[in-house]
Amino acid sequence: MNAIQVKQELIHRISGIEDIELLNAIKTILDNKKKETFIELTADQEKELLFASKEGKKGNVVSQAEMDQKVEKWLSER
Repeated sequence: MNAIQVKQELIHRISGIEDIELLNAIKTILDNKKKETFIELTADQEKELLFASKEGKKGNVVSQAEMDQKVEKWLSER
């Protein structure tokens, strides 16, 4: 059975369930699976994040408000 067939079977079976506790249990399983999502980073992205983390630890940070102003200025100059 391929993924599409399994999904179709699950949809069919779930649509026939009237037990709210079972439906909530299925929802909980699906919600927990969503939390396990990992993002694959490129080597460059990983380097950038490590650099940003080191800079933050040194106190080299900008407030969100200050960054918003910089972005607005940059966009208005385009």
